[in-house]
Amino acid sequence: MRKYLKFVLLLLLTILIIWFFGRNVDWNEVKHSLQKANAFYLALAVLSTCIGYWFRAKRWQVLLSPITESSMKELFATTTVGFAAIFFVGRMGEIVRPMWLPMRDRRVRPSAALVTLGVERILDFASLICFFSLNLIWFTPPPGKEADFEYFETVGWIIFAVIFGSIGLLILYSKVSQSIITWTEQITVKFPSKIRRITLSLLKQLAAALKILSSPRASFSAIFWTIALWFSIALPTWLVLKAFNLPLSITDALFIMGFAAFSSVIPTPGGAAGAFHTATAGSLIFLGIGREESVATAIVMHLVYFSPAVFFGLYYFLHGDLSLSKFKEMLFDSESELEKTLEQDLSKETEQFLENQEKNLKFDFSTSE
Repeated sequence: MRKYLKFVLLLLLTILIIWFFGRNVDWNEVKHSLQKANAFYLALAVLSTCIGYWFRAKRWQVLLSPITESSMKELFATTTVGFAAIFFVGRMGEIVRPMWLPMRDRRVRPSAALVTLGVERILDFASLICFFSLNLIWFTPPPGKEADFEYFETVGWIIFAVIFGSIGLLILYSKVSQSIITWTEQITVKFPSKIRRITLSLLKQLAAALKILSSPRASFSAIFWTIALWFSIALPTWLVLKAFNLPLSITDALFIMGFAAFSSVIPTPGGAAGAFHTATAGSLIFLGIGREESVATAIVMHLVYFSPAVFFGLYYFLHGDLSLSKFKEMLFDSESELEKTLEQDLSKETEQFLENQEKNLKFDFSTSE
């Protein structure tokens, strides 16, 4: 019931943001801008986005490789189904990916899928911050707006320092995670059981996620595919700008991509609908583009980012063996057997995975001596 209520509230929030986004806009001018868009550049942008989803699936395969073998076809299908779910119901659709993959590929356990998605988040967040901060450092402001961008370079260096400090803390945590988890277990004995369970679960998931990247080879592969993924996101952003013949550079595209990506954190249905459009159009207006052209560009950019996932996701969903009622249960029934199984499986297998990784690391160290 709570998830239904949450979905309704987020839907109302989406409507409110879309109203704010669309007010005081001349929609005839927006329509005119849409009609002028270059179809060739838009087609290239959609193709690049499709490749980006393949890169995302390939990275997932790399992250799963220390734990189990996996099918690239099923990983791509699961990735697109998951992002289609996010488009239709918002961030609560994220639960689909770790549940869908084990149904399609029996070699992958729910715990492995969920832990590796945790690594994805770490990599994506770190990459996005690095791209955005470096772009701020080297950003060239539009003529006449130098004063508005006066502190951009300083902010970029601060963000860059913070992300590298955070990476350092994660590396430190990966080395002493077992001690921290044990200490947390001891000091949270008198905490409410739910808070204690969630805290310990998060610490164990983070530790397991970081252990996956303990191998230099695995880390290099994951970072390589992450960089490829974010370039495949930056490229369609720039191509959409080219489609509307906007006088903006690739660094401007990275600036806009950063705002668009951060806005997607807002868990509204429709793939952060409203929030994405407002942030993207706002960044374009900030760069000197007219309101109606900015609105048209934001609408098309949102479709370019999500339409391939919706197309492929619906295809794989309709050709899969999961009923609509079971899919609905994944999203809205917080007490479903699927989620109970996932939680139990995660707790058991995360601990086993951590123990195996510790043994492997000790074995590697002893043999090297």
